Amino acid sequence: MYLVTGATGGIGRTVVRLLREREMQVRAFVRLTSRYSELEHRGASIFIGDLRREKDIQKACQDVRYIISAHGSDNDSLSLDYRANIELIDFAKTVGVVEHFVFISVLGADRGYEDAPVFKAKRAVEQYLEASGLNYTILRPAGLASNLLPLAERFRETGLYVLIGDPKNRTSIISTDDLARMVIDSVTVAAARNQILSVGGPEILLREDIPRIFSHIFNKEPVIINPPLFIIDGLRSALGFFNPQQQKVLGTFRTLLANEFFCTPQEIANLERIFDFKLETLENFLRRYLAV
Repeated sequence: MYLVTGATGGIGRTVVRLLREREMQVRAFVRLTSRYSELEHRGASIFIGDLRREKDIQKACQDVRYIISAHGSDNDSLSLDYRANIELIDFAKTVGVVEHFVFISVLGADRGYEDAPVFKAKRAVEQYLEASGLNYTILRPAGLASNLLPLAERFRETGLYVLIGDPKNRTSIISTDDLARMVIDSVTVAAARNQILSVGGPEILLREDIPRIFSHIFNKEPVIINPPLFIIDGLRSALGFFNPQQQKVLGTFRTLLANEFFCTPQEIANLERIFDFKLETLENFLRRYLAV
């Protein structure tokens, strides 16, 4: 039995789909308010709970051999990105039957970004998992292609693309399907065991290449709006007076905008060697999902 947390998110939903296509037993950890009917239809066992409650985590982990932590947080990185994962690891150690723990982290988690709570939380979990004695794989994606789908739909309708900050910053966005395949294969591929792997797509792109790819797909000239990064700084300063929690969220957002997140050609070649498949380009992923 596989337990997948964050099962209604972009990566979690794809992991559940691929597992069910392989006829694996899956328990999908979902919130009551989330849309999980598709997972149920695919034959996943649905566990409705709250990752901020230790009792729910313990119930969800019963009879589980593989744990895939694919959840994130909107504005509660301490409870969800950190504590929930620590409790998942602790309970996996306690029950003694969990054979592998796959943790989806973020590229750059080890860079020490002080203003990015999500990065700090994920790095702390990485270190805890490494020292846990469990078999593990930690995957650090540079960015998910599925996160661009809403932006692509807006571009299809309007031709607009808002690009905050330096358009020359590099990125290597991974196909969500490719990442899901790596997640699942990590539990059986020996070369992925007890490894931290940087995960990116086969191309190193500039951020300004993304609207150009949209333009190529939809045959529409892009109108790029490129506000400076100090707009985010001003907003963070203002929020500090009346919404400190949201200010912290913007800290992570600013970190993502201000820095480069890409895999080297050597890292990409290593991924293809370990998992034995060719990685999908961003344009191909978008064309498949946008039916273009």
